[in-house]
This record gives sequence, structure tokens and C-alpha cells, in this order.
Amino acid sequence: MMELLTTAFLGQPVWMWLGFLGLVAILLAFDLGVLHRDGHEIEVRESLFLSAFYIFLGVSFGGFVWWQLGAQSGVEYLTGFVVEKSLAMDNVFVIAMIFGYLAIPRQYQHRVLFWGILGVIVLRAIMIGFGATLVSEFGWLLYVFAAFLIFTGVKMLTAGHGETDLGQNPVLRFMKRRFRVTDQLHGDRFFVHQTDPKTGKLERFMTPLFLALVMIEIADVIFAVDSVPAIFAITTDPYIVYTSNIFAILGLRALYFALAAIIHRFAYLKQALAVLLIFIGSKIFVADLLGWTKFPAEWSLGVTFVILASGIGYSLWRTREGQTARDP
Repeated sequence: MMELLTTAFLGQPVWMWLGFLGLVAILLAFDLGVLHRDGHEIEVRESLFLSAFYIFLGVSFGGFVWWQLGAQSGVEYLTGFVVEKSLAMDNVFVIAMIFGYLAIPRQYQHRVLFWGILGVIVLRAIMIGFGATLVSEFGWLLYVFAAFLIFTGVKMLTAGHGETDLGQNPVLRFMKRRFRVTDQLHGDRFFVHQTDPKTGKLERFMTPLFLALVMIEIADVIFAVDSVPAIFAITTDPYIVYTSNIFAILGLRALYFALAAIIHRFAYLKQALAVLLIFIGSKIFVADLLGWTKFPAEWSLGVTFVILASGIGYSLWRTREGQTARDP
């Protein structure tokens, strides 16, 4: 048994993977079975407390990585955690838009986000496992990832700020056209049985709550197209990539309820994230030009903090009382 636990899997011993997955399972069980068993509406104070708790756990796990794998890996984990946490902030804007369009009350939003995180854990594992396999076989793909990040960042900086009409979303329109969907919510249920007015028979219907879950999962897959290459540009260790991803996303559900009410205060965060993507992509080429084996992890972490702090600080200053943010 001990031999199995110490066997390497994707670069690290099996016991490290099992320990991490066990911790995530305990956190999710505690969240659903204890903290939110009654499905109550999450207030800002509770949201901030839970967010601080998850950030503490994420940073503490970074200490474990530092102790177990060394300082270099520890800094890479913390950099990945900060980057993924920051990129995940974009999800808050989209999630708020989805909940608003489908008229999902706050008291049911946690249920959608909880089951959404389970899907994220599986989907990110598939994407990261696939990406790690490709990178290990074809090292030049890192340069493709880097170029993609630079392109994405530039595109974000130059893109307009027009409103998105969710009603025209092709996935949402397809589901409403091909499946039975109720017009109204039925408590916290994803599916209900009711009489189909077309056939007169008792049929199974989706509720808007399930539509919200599907839309949020699809949104995460789209965002992962940016975030997964970003973390691979920091480190190619699948363990660090996956753990930093999941810990960053675990706290996003709690943070959402605090940020949803003040999203307008982060008017320039998207520009900061765009600059961050450009930096992460370009540092691979910079390291090559300077003849470095790798861009220093400490510098990467420091520059990441400066970019994000500048974006958040500028946003808060421009949207302070009496001021209105204007598109650059």
C-alpha cells in the first residue's frame, strides 16, 4: 500500500493527489452539509468571511507546496493562485449577468454555484491533464500558449464595451428550443414533472435554475481557454497547475455574493487582466531573449501583484463617490 501511495502520478506522489482531493471533498461536504444546509440567502458579511477563509486555505496550501516541493514550486503555486483568482474575477461579471437574465433569486444562487464547482473540478482536470500531456510531448506548445495569451490580452484591451444580449446566446436558444423548460422557478429544483400542454402527458421539465447551471459551466470552459494556458506559462507541473486552479475557484462562489453588489467599482479590472495576460505570455519570450532558463518566479509574482493592485486601485479611485467611470 505504501508503495502505491509513493508512486509518481503526473509528476507527484499519489498521496499528494489523494490528500488534495480529500481536502476538497471535505470542504465541499462541509459547505453544503453544514454551512448551507438550509439554503439561506448569503449576505455580504458571510460572503466576505467565507472568502477570507478560502483565501487563507489557498495560501496555506501554498506553504505546504513550498515545504514539500521547494521554494521555486511554492512561489510558482502562489503566482498561479493569484493569477487564476484574478482571471476568475471575470467570471463574476458573467455569473451576475446569467443570474440577472434568468431571474434567479439570491437564496438559490449558492445551490447553482455549488454544483457548478463540481463540474469545474472535473472539467479543469480533463483540460489540465490533456494540456500537460501535450506540453510534455511538444515543448514548443508553450510558445503557442504564450502567443495566444498576448493576442487575447491585446484583444481585451482594444475590444468595445457593448452590452451582451443573453437572449441571443446560441446555447440558451438551443436548450429552450430542443428541451422542455418551465417558464418559472420551482424552488431550488433543477427538474420537475408536470403536464406538457402539447401532449397532455406528464413529462420531465428543466427549470431556469438548471439553465443557469449549464450556462455557468459553459462560461467556465470559455474562461479556462485563457486561464489554463496562463498557468502553464508559469509552471508545467500538473500538480501545481491543478491545485492552484481549484483553490482559486473554490473561493469564487463565496466571493461572488460580496462582489455582485459592487461590480461597478471594478470598471477597469478587465484592462488590468488584459495587461496581466500580455505580461504572462511575453515573459516566456523575454526569458529566451535574455538567455534565461526561466523567468524568475519571484519577479513574476511581484509584477502580477503590481498590475492587479494598480487596476483595482485605479478602478476604486475612478468610481469613488461622485465620480463616474468612463470607457478608455
